[in-house]
Amino acid sequence: MDTEAIPQNSKCDTCSSRCGKLEVFDWLSDLPRAGKETDIVEVQFKNTRKGFYRNSNHLKLKKGDIVAVEASPGHDIGVVTLTGELVLLQMKKNKQDPSDYEFKRVYRKAKPVDIDKWEEAKALEHETMLESRRIAERLNLNMKIGDVEYQGDGTKAIFYYIADERVDFRELIKVLADRFKVRIEMRQIGARQEAGRIGGIGPCGRELCCSTWITNFVSVTTNAARYQEISLNPQKLAGQCGKLKCCLNYELDAYIDAQKDFPPTDVPLETETETYYHFKTDIFKRLMWFSTGSENTGNVVMLAVEKVKEIIELNKQGRKVTRLASETVTSAVVSEIDYTNVVGEDSITRFDEQNKKSGKKRKSKRRKSSNKSGNAINQNRRRRKNRSSNSSGDNEV
Repeated sequence: MDTEAIPQNSKCDTCSSRCGKLEVFDWLSDLPRAGKETDIVEVQFKNTRKGFYRNSNHLKLKKGDIVAVEASPGHDIGVVTLTGELVLLQMKKNKQDPSDYEFKRVYRKAKPVDIDKWEEAKALEHETMLESRRIAERLNLNMKIGDVEYQGDGTKAIFYYIADERVDFRELIKVLADRFKVRIEMRQIGARQEAGRIGGIGPCGRELCCSTWITNFVSVTTNAARYQEISLNPQKLAGQCGKLKCCLNYELDAYIDAQKDFPPTDVPLETETETYYHFKTDIFKRLMWFSTGSENTGNVVMLAVEKVKEIIELNKQGRKVTRLASETVTSAVVSEIDYTNVVGEDSITRFDEQNKKSGKKRKSKRRKSSNKSGNAINQNRRRRKNRSSNSSGDNEV
């Protein structure tokens, strides 16, 4: 992420501001401006809110500039995320026609006074959210306020809430306006949007996709799990938002393409003795398992997809196969690449082994030296005994 696009005192160290979720890479930045120049710029506000504004004052704006833009009422403070020709492509991607879009204006680059007031307004957001939750609870409203966003000049606040059914919050708006002395705007969001704004860690060990890069949410159904032969366990299929995980759609197209020529699984296979029902499928290996019982797993056989289609065609013609036998799947033997010593290091305990060997050598040297000294002492003792015996023999003679 470009560090120039991050304003000072942002929360990028904790990723709680989601400032990089909608980051756009300007791949035309190092090319000469040969295309048609435009005075439209893209401005990003807190979290995932973005807008397109017209630079009617012809300011020299670049990515990362903090600007004051037109709002109703007053003005708002945001960060320029895109300029030039790519803004028109971005609008086309979002299905917005520049000829029909009601552009608001960019007033000026933000002054230090504007930035200070903007920071003061953002500092009030957390306490305002907690207080608004307490007020909604006292009014017995079945809703949850998930986030609050103050306008840059502090004259307006947007309350993002989630609710399962329609909520009459007219009384709530009156109480909030009297309590915080600002203009109130209520925006309802879904469970997925709320999870994206709050953030968290998924079961895969990474930060939630909805809080890092997903900008539009596609509906997810249980058919996605059925196509991929995933067990329909609600505890495993549901994300932190309580809805089906968005990642169920990631590989769905690959599974659908692989199953285009697969036979239907609800058609049993008839043999002369028994009837076989579909048990499970390995889609990418193109293997299907069938068992003799529709509810139990007795007498399971494994067949290739082509073999299953042949048997179904025979059954349609009124012919039955003698028996079903599991096919042997031959797979190419892949030689495993073992660990190779590329830096001259055998193991992390190699130094310990050397120390043990050196210790053994020292002990053996000590034993040899002690044996040598012991042998010398024994030899001296023998010589003394021989001398004494010789001297006594001479005396007797």
